[in-house]
Amino acid sequence: MWAAWYDAQGPAEQVLQVGRMPVPMPGPGEVRIRLAHSGVNPGDVKKRADAFGYGMPFPRVVPHSDGSGVIDRVGRGMTAARLGQTVWCHGAQRYRPQGTAAQWVVLPAAQAVVLPEGVPLALGACLGIPGLTAHRAVHVAGPVAGRTLLVNGGAGAVGTLAIGLARQAGARVLATVLRTQDVAVAQQAGAQAVVCSAGRSVDEVAADLRQSAPAGVHHVVEVDFASNLALDRAVLRTGGSIAAYASGQAEPVVPFWPLVFQNISIHHLGSDDFTPQNRRTAAQALNRLLGSGWRGIRIARHFTLSEVVQAHQHVEQHGGRGRVLLDIPSETAPWPLP
Repeated sequence: MWAAWYDAQGPAEQVLQVGRMPVPMPGPGEVRIRLAHSGVNPGDVKKRADAFGYGMPFPRVVPHSDGSGVIDRVGRGMTAARLGQTVWCHGAQRYRPQGTAAQWVVLPAAQAVVLPEGVPLALGACLGIPGLTAHRAVHVAGPVAGRTLLVNGGAGAVGTLAIGLARQAGARVLATVLRTQDVAVAQQAGAQAVVCSAGRSVDEVAADLRQSAPAGVHHVVEVDFASNLALDRAVLRTGGSIAAYASGQAEPVVPFWPLVFQNISIHHLGSDDFTPQNRRTAAQALNRLLGSGWRGIRIARHFTLSEVVQAHQHVEQHGGRGRVLLDIPSETAPWPLP
């Protein structure tokens, strides 16, 4: 099969390769997916660059955890009813060497989720890491029905999904975005009030948010813990909570006593280690959201498998502003790949 991989970490143009690999076979409890799309996440790019300092987990890594396609083979103990199912997948490269930047991927059956009827395969490949992270970020502190949530980074992949999932769960949702052109993105995702923070002070942004939530917000979905902690403190109610899934600084300064006096709880979220139940619950909620006709996901660019280097560079340059997909070629595609 055609696949992309790296044997050492470093810049995309130096370490990513595209070539032929054996087609994987599913083991017990596993399924094999003939992939149509592979989702490229900021986390995939950071692992390839060794941004977290953990080194190479395997001698060779086929990157990317998210994707979509059709199940074409099942392992021992799996029902043949799964054959031919159109699915989206998550966690393909979670503690495993072979992710979705390939024509086929093998993974535990629970991580291949049937895509709701009528939902395009491309949207399915956008769910995985951002979808599971968004769901956990919304619900980690408890039920949100009737509560007011703030989603910082409301135009990003996690942010738009968090807005949609929070609205689905009955929350009132505010959002912040970095650019004026992103206001419409957060609104399309379902945010009921959106504030642009570009070039503005914390006090100014907080004042705008307070107009929509005079009593403060109950919970914050946080894209940059270090940069936004002062804003979060300014708008949270006493007893509120923060779900942080990323931070621009690895070791931010935390104002311990002010947080204590506000009784604010902080939840740190790493999607690789969500429990199986968390993952199942999130997958079900994401399918309900897409099945309801919600289309808040924004796909920024499609690249071919042979353009994997450019795809990684695009994510590095543009962050989470819209999803980036690799379109996987047919099994008979010649070299050079289209």
